[in-house]
Amino acid sequence: MSDTDEIDDSQAPLLDHLIELRRRLLYCALAVAVTFVGAYYFAEVIFAFLVQPLVAAGQGKIIFTQIFEAFFVQVKVAFFAAMMLSFPVIANQLWQFVAPGLYRKEKRALLPFLLATPILFLGGAAMAYYITIPVALHFLLSFQGDLGGVQQEALPSVGNYLDFVMQFLFAFGLAFLLPVLLMLLERSGLITYEQIKGAWRYFCVAAFGVSAVLTPPDIWSQSLLALPLIGLYMLSIVAIRITHHRRAKAEAATEEELP
Repeated sequence: MSDTDEIDDSQAPLLDHLIELRRRLLYCALAVAVTFVGAYYFAEVIFAFLVQPLVAAGQGKIIFTQIFEAFFVQVKVAFFAAMMLSFPVIANQLWQFVAPGLYRKEKRALLPFLLATPILFLGGAAMAYYITIPVALHFLLSFQGDLGGVQQEALPSVGNYLDFVMQFLFAFGLAFLLPVLLMLLERSGLITYEQIKGAWRYFCVAAFGVSAVLTPPDIWSQSLLALPLIGLYMLSIVAIRITHHRRAKAEAATEEELP
């Protein structure tokens, strides 16, 4: 067989994978488009839900400073809602694309992580919405009042407030995916259990550093992100330890069954 024939044979599977990838991406785009239409219809209701922490903090007025700002806020709200609602479809399409190339053991190992991802993300976003955002708003709005004879009043715009809320929701949602990331890295062999366990002190410092960047400059808001991150890191260490014990037990049982 000539070199040209070998190249042609190797291109065929690659072409099939690219066609399959395009098909999966089209399904994902269609899911986002369909959910976007529905989410745009309820964009005002969704934004009214997102603005409740601001109302609870005592701010009864929100403005828009540009003619098109309110419209683009509704578009952004609909897009964010569409991405979250269509995530199960996107994750399923990703799984359908990757799964045929995995062994049965690899499928069993990855599927729990795939199922845990939306649950952990929603858990982090819920903590941000119900706990961290109200605390941060009470701190930031506390600067209102008399300032040397001048009345200082907060008039947040719809665009800035949406960016503020989405920053918290996505930051906490992604932060809560830490156990999935660590367990995948350990399962793939890129890092070891001993390395993860030995780096916990450095991670504690890093957690407060990340919190200082992503949250307002008060110790309460920073602690509300840093402490859960540290807790999730410790939980990851325990979970990896348990999986190691189960894996060793299963391997020992397999060796006993062999003649």
